[in-house]
Amino acid sequence: MQYSRNSFLKALGLGGLLATGSVLTASPFRDILGITNIGTEARGLTLGLASYSTRKFSLDETLAMANRLNLKQIALKSMHMPLESSEEDIKNITAKFEKAGIGLYGGGVIYMKTAQEVENAFRYAKAAKMKVIIGVPNHDLLPLVEMKVKETNIKLAIHNHGPGDKVYPTPEVVYDKIKMLDPRIGLCIDVGHVQRLGLDPVKNIEMYADRLYDIHLKDVDKSEADGKSVEFGRGVLDIPAVLNALKAINYTGVMAMEFEKDSEDVFAGLAECVGYVNGVLDAIK
Repeated sequence: MQYSRNSFLKALGLGGLLATGSVLTASPFRDILGITNIGTEARGLTLGLASYSTRKFSLDETLAMANRLNLKQIALKSMHMPLESSEEDIKNITAKFEKAGIGLYGGGVIYMKTAQEVENAFRYAKAAKMKVIIGVPNHDLLPLVEMKVKETNIKLAIHNHGPGDKVYPTPEVVYDKIKMLDPRIGLCIDVGHVQRLGLDPVKNIEMYADRLYDIHLKDVDKSEADGKSVEFGRGVLDIPAVLNALKAINYTGVMAMEFEKDSEDVFAGLAECVGYVNGVLDAIK
């Protein structure tokens, strides 16, 4: 069954979304997040934000937008908390999250091309009390990554980057590299990049469910390498099928919205995406 974007926005009342932000509550995410900063009206899936979406805005502006949209979990990109941040800097940033009532569940995407970058990524995540790193470690660094995961109990979700990516283009490549490693090393499936490869995001979610620790949720305008980010429901991705698949596997992670369009004026597009996802969730619950 296909769902129209307009029907969801109408049913949701986008004007109310913009005015109040009271549109989304989060599901239990005990294994990654613990029990704090979780909403009470369980829809069964948790919608959050990958802060790359707000890369042209400050951290304070990002937190304000997230609260308006009732997105209570954020994975930070380094423009909002630089990887070289001191522990004191990180403490000050995490205090802003606490004041805003938003969980800083992860960081990324973080690239790790040297042993020092691996060490620093885990230092950074530990100082911020993150539960998961969304990362791209070089293949030869996976033994060190596994050691750091065991040492810190911080999960690593390796991100696939689709066409042109020589390291982890597909979830299959990720899984093949990590399936014999510590089970806390898993995947962040970017469904938009999977779609741009002409692959089926639903099948990938189902195949790698046992190691799926993060989702980058986006829509794209075509199933080709040059596909671009668009508002949810305007592209070719079957988002209702993706959400149904996540519910079917009892996914307990965050679906981090990564809306790459309109970087200079992102709020309206983000609001439309939140409205669409909530309409779908209401329809399939």
